[in-house]
Amino acid sequence: MQSAADTQANPPIAKLTPLGELLSVIEREVKPVAPRLIAVDDALNTVLAADAVAPTSPAKALALIDGWALAAEATRDAGGYAPALLPQMPTRVDAGEPLPPGADCVAPLEAIEVSGGRAEALLPVNAGDGVLPAGGDCDGKTPLRRAGERLRALDVAVLTAARIAQVSVRVPRVCIVPIRGDAIIGAAARLIAGDIARHGGARDESNDLNTALAGTAVDCIVVIGGTGSGRNDGSVRMLANNGRLAVHGLALMPGETAAFGFVGTRPVLLLPGRLDAALAVWLTVGRQMLRRLTGAGAEENGETLTLSRKVTSAVGLAELIPVRRTGDKVEPLASKYLPWSALTQSDGFILVPAESEGYSAGSPVSVRPWP
Repeated sequence: MQSAADTQANPPIAKLTPLGELLSVIEREVKPVAPRLIAVDDALNTVLAADAVAPTSPAKALALIDGWALAAEATRDAGGYAPALLPQMPTRVDAGEPLPPGADCVAPLEAIEVSGGRAEALLPVNAGDGVLPAGGDCDGKTPLRRAGERLRALDVAVLTAARIAQVSVRVPRVCIVPIRGDAIIGAAARLIAGDIARHGGARDESNDLNTALAGTAVDCIVVIGGTGSGRNDGSVRMLANNGRLAVHGLALMPGETAAFGFVGTRPVLLLPGRLDAALAVWLTVGRQMLRRLTGAGAEENGETLTLSRKVTSAVGLAELIPVRRTGDKVEPLASKYLPWSALTQSDGFILVPAESEGYSAGSPVSVRPWP
């Protein structure tokens, strides 16, 4: 944790860098971390560095239901009032068992009547009914999940069922440095740490910015607090003294005092100490930095809903606005400063681009979820 004696005042903000310009710097200069193999059981939320391909499964056709395995052609003329005598006895199979030679379907148990050494079909069965064909689950060529995709709980279950023991992933180690030990910065740190874990990163933590900047054990650093012009604010100056300061001052509301730079090749993102501003910068900039480090694909689009009231925004500043949903419409709850009450009562947020003056009532907007 930094004290006043450890820091020098931050330099003044010379200009506000457009959000798109900073995102271009991140896209150009932040590189994915090296891939590593991990157990599938530990891979939830991680981003694949290579396609996950399973062997052909099943290798042979299997019964999908409990029933009678037979050739469908023999049942073609069967009906409720005119059963079809089968030329040979069908084979009773349970779900998951391989089909015997010559069988191309599995009839339900009640569709075949077996009595006195003979079998009759009571209704017709189509070829392929009740059967999982060879390669039906996976063909051994098409990836189950592709490089750049994040593994969901469903994906982990499928990979486990396919007997894939390990996957190649990129898991950046992110050091979070809360500059002051107050409740607001601590709350922001915990919120961002959880979002990092959900998006494929591994969290580290340090209470000393000098130590974090000098270390080499992590892939990037996220600093919370100390970006403004207060007497004890010195995070930006410390980054400039220890590395390269690329941006100080961001054309984003809230979040104008944010900064970004590098120590060596490691990106360093400095978030304001206000909860709303830290959240806004993390969602718009931090997640993009994390996507680059994990090698993840483009961010998923939000849900398109309709504004019930107009939103006014200053041209030249991107603005993050919390919205509350009612049916297929949303209403804006706050702008500029985002009170805690507006955050907790909202269902998501919209981002007004810098070139826009806002949106009129009835406009379609993309609503993204909070962490």
